[in-house]
Amino acid sequence: MTDKTADLAGPGIGSYEELEKILPNDYKPLLDPRETMEALYRAKRRIEDRLCEELNLQMVQVPLIVDVKSGVNDMLDRDGSRTPIQFHISNDHDQHPIDAQVVQAATKWKRMALAQFGMGVGEGLLTDMRAVRKDYFLDHDHSAYVDQWDWERAMTAEQRNLDFLTDTVKRIWKVLYEAYVFLMDEYPALTDDRYPPMPEELTFLHAEDILDRYPDLPRKQRETAILQEYPAVFIYGIGWPLKDGYPHEMRAADYDDWITPTVSADGRPMHGLNGDILVWNPVTRRRHELTSMGIRVTKETLVQQLEMAGQLDFLEYPYHQAIMNDEIPLSVGGGIGQSRTFMYLLRKAHLGEVSVSVWPQILKDMCAVRNIHVLE
Repeated sequence: MTDKTADLAGPGIGSYEELEKILPNDYKPLLDPRETMEALYRAKRRIEDRLCEELNLQMVQVPLIVDVKSGVNDMLDRDGSRTPIQFHISNDHDQHPIDAQVVQAATKWKRMALAQFGMGVGEGLLTDMRAVRKDYFLDHDHSAYVDQWDWERAMTAEQRNLDFLTDTVKRIWKVLYEAYVFLMDEYPALTDDRYPPMPEELTFLHAEDILDRYPDLPRKQRETAILQEYPAVFIYGIGWPLKDGYPHEMRAADYDDWITPTVSADGRPMHGLNGDILVWNPVTRRRHELTSMGIRVTKETLVQQLEMAGQLDFLEYPYHQAIMNDEIPLSVGGGIGQSRTFMYLLRKAHLGEVSVSVWPQILKDMCAVRNIHVLE
């Protein structure tokens, strides 16, 4: 049996020797860098407008840095492997200092912001979020620089179920598919016989279903296998230990609800009110995650998940206290990777073709000989 613990948390391929085997050798970009930027920003504006329409969201400002004491930074998982950049703001000769962190995502901040902006049930916010994740392995679809459409929407207790989550996911996919159709119409060069069309519909599966199909494979290999059958999937229930004793993937304990019992369409007991959209990328010929999202924890499930993660001390933070004291709404939310989405829609082989970041020389050299031109 392949080791299942290796890919539960840290993303990326893991070595440049392995990456060299994976990058396509027959790549030819369908749009040049200038055309790419034009298409990207036209699609970006449409996606933002349509997300606001479909989910009743309003665009708002989002922080790049947060106070450490707030507890609102996203720790990404619960094994402590990815930590934020932290720095000291001396301010007034250290009389009124602040210890700050660069955000890794705005996951927790958004829920607090629902109350700050006075969002009622059925209303929400959308952000053009920028973040830094210094502990990523920099490969073809992971960067230290992260851009996401981070969104959050207030909801009722009665909506905390898989039907509501499924409807929300379908609305998001509808927006992304519309952007694909727009780009294909406006940029005929993107239509290429080597690459099949984007699926109009998602396939919804639980992490337990995928484990049942491929019981001996670790998570990433299971995802790769299922995407050969269904090129666009939403995987429910990420974070709860599956029947083999491992979660599908590690997930932080204090935002998505991955502990709540649910029932599958055919009546089987499951857990989790969250999930990921994954697609098969025909350019890289690999699994490609577009978004992670979920119904958020209640005060009861927050305590249960923090206890499982050994992080009950987090309850001292203002964010966690706001949940415990019913000061912020119940909500659903997620983060849609902007560069990930554009990489997929614009038929790109590397994240660096649609976003500007820092890359090691070994990666730039590897890409250059394959006609992959990363932006710097």
